[in-house]
Amino acid sequence: MCMSAQYTATSPLRIGTRGSPLALWQAEDVRDRLIAAHGLPMDAVEIRVISTSGDKIQDRPLSEVGGKGLFTKEIEHALINKDIDVAVHSTKDVATVLPPGLTIRTFLPREDVRDAFISLTYPNLDALPLGAVVGTSSIRRRAQVLAKRPDLKLVEFRGNVQTRLQKLHDGVAVATFLALAGLNRLGIADTGTPIGIEHMLPAPAQGAVCVEQRADDESATELLAAIHHDATAACVRVERAFLAGLDGDCRSPIAAYAQIVGGDIHLRGEILSLDGQRRLSGDWQFVEPAAEAQAKQVAIEMKSAFATGDGHA
Repeated sequence: MCMSAQYTATSPLRIGTRGSPLALWQAEDVRDRLIAAHGLPMDAVEIRVISTSGDKIQDRPLSEVGGKGLFTKEIEHALINKDIDVAVHSTKDVATVLPPGLTIRTFLPREDVRDAFISLTYPNLDALPLGAVVGTSSIRRRAQVLAKRPDLKLVEFRGNVQTRLQKLHDGVAVATFLALAGLNRLGIADTGTPIGIEHMLPAPAQGAVCVEQRADDESATELLAAIHHDATAACVRVERAFLAGLDGDCRSPIAAYAQIVGGDIHLRGEILSLDGQRRLSGDWQFVEPAAEAQAKQVAIEMKSAFATGDGHA
């Protein structure tokens, strides 16, 4: 029997997601792709909103309260308990080590990986006046900004896209940064100015949506295979391997971006000190099927070099 035939209005595929407008857009995109790929009726796929600790805790940096897992823990718990069938995430929010029994086999085509500069007054980072207040909850962006503009005052800027834009309008800061992928998906790309990756290397897996599932769920595996994007998966897995090699979490300013070049995978990566005054970066070319292992190894070597003070400003 075709696996997709088991999902009906009375027994729908249950997709778990956070409740922000961007998270819902991503879950709806997965739903629409599955419906189109398998000819399912709309009511054969159900989206279930699950509130996460990361959504509830808004007054402290993620690094102080548990890191990336705060945006996935409750959703993964529902997946393990079979309250949902699959979970949709922004891949950069997912820890490199998944709970036992869960796996990620599906990635959607990647969006624009760049960050965007957003200000109601100033056109770019260089135009900000001395000592200007910039809002960001990302320690990667914080370190990258301080590397170029150590005079700026950085303040915490937690919340979803709409919340952070409102904080800008409320005068909490004069500028902030958001992932261009999210702005594109929400139809508000003109809100910000894209920053080239040569000026601000993105977070590992930025712009990539993934679908998490139970490892033993063959039905989900077959269903999701129709919407999986191989090239995105290859690049994102290399970036996540690099992150894992650095033991990266929300306490580490780490950036990485992989691209397929001539059949090989080209990776650019960097690690910074929290104040941005030390940075170690590199460019590598990897060949499949060893790309992930090679990315992890260069990250381990980079971590050792950075710890011994070999980073540069």
